[in-house]
Amino acid sequence: MKIKAINIGSTLSDKLLSAGINSIEALKSTGSENAFIRIRTIDPSACLNLLYALEGAIRDIRWHNLEESRKNELKDFFDTLK
Repeated sequence: MKIKAINIGSTLSDKLLSAGINSIEALKSTGSENAFIRIRTIDPSACLNLLYALEGAIRDIRWHNLEESRKNELKDFFDTLK
């Protein structure tokens, strides 16, 4: 089973499934930050762009099109995890 959504390819789908998130609805209810933390526990190399991709998938837009203010919030969150 694969999760089908914008920004989510085969690799990210596999990571989400491994993290216990098995649908776009589950991702939306989990939120990008919490989903990222769950992925990071199984993949310590998870990067900022993956976090952006999760947020974009939740909003159904390409992550490149996230507003700068949201990207900055996500970057601040990411920086706290280092």
